[in-house]
Amino acid sequence: MEINQDLLAFCGLYCGDCPAYKAEIADLSGDLRQKLQEQDFDRVSQVLSEAEKGYKNYPQFSEVLDLLVNLRCQKTCRERVEPTSCLMRGCCLEKGIKGCWECEEFETCTKLDSLKPLRKDAHIQNLMIIKKKGVVDFLKGKRHW
Repeated sequence: MEINQDLLAFCGLYCGDCPAYKAEIADLSGDLRQKLQEQDFDRVSQVLSEAEKGYKNYPQFSEVLDLLVNLRCQKTCRERVEPTSCLMRGCCLEKGIKGCWECEEFETCTKLDSLKPLRKDAHIQNLMIIKKKGVVDFLKGKRHW
């Protein structure tokens, strides 16, 4: 896979590693949804639910599947021109820096806390590597997601 510096987010995550950017989950979900529709699985699940109660949850599953089909990024944070809700992007643009790794406060910055529920400390590990090795070496090496 080609490494593109423009895919390095302000927070230290690499968009090229993201399932939403690569649209893998969206594409697979779309294939599954199409196959289920071809098999008229709405109706099939109703019949199957008589023997196996779990199939009664098919409508909820179908709703989640529709969400997964749309799980794709249209633009990375660097490509966007319009304002976003990303605190790190706004802060970096305001400070005129390329990413949080150029900020002396990133290790204690509360703006980065918004990523912890999804990414744990992957972004912090990446930021430390970038600060130590630089962007080019970071992109060539192991990245945390």
